[in-house]
Amino acid sequence: MFSRVSIAVTLALSFLAVATPVPATSGGEPASECNTGPIQCCQSTEAADSTSGAALLGLLGIVLQDVNVLLGVTCSPISVIGVGSSGCSASPVCCTDNSHGGLVSIGCVPVTL
Repeated sequence: MFSRVSIAVTLALSFLAVATPVPATSGGEPASECNTGPIQCCQSTEAADSTSGAALLGLLGIVLQDVNVLLGVTCSPISVIGVGSSGCSASPVCCTDNSHGGLVSIGCVPVTL
């Protein structure tokens, strides 16, 4: 009798451990780690060495030393108020170069809001 109870308890606890949710990580850095300027909300992101990324850089006359960076396309800054809410439904990023009028931001890293 005692062995049946201990087996039932062991099975119940193992099922509970398997069914416990684990918070997902998005792979981006936290928004508080963005020290290169304001967090940007970009309509899309492209690799600089991709076909569309290279075409965009060529049209704007931008030459990069390192093409292994992520580009933010059609970006606008997110206000501090917008960080905590759903202020960006597209791609929130932290970029090292935001000096191209919002058309393209260079050296972007996805952030978690």
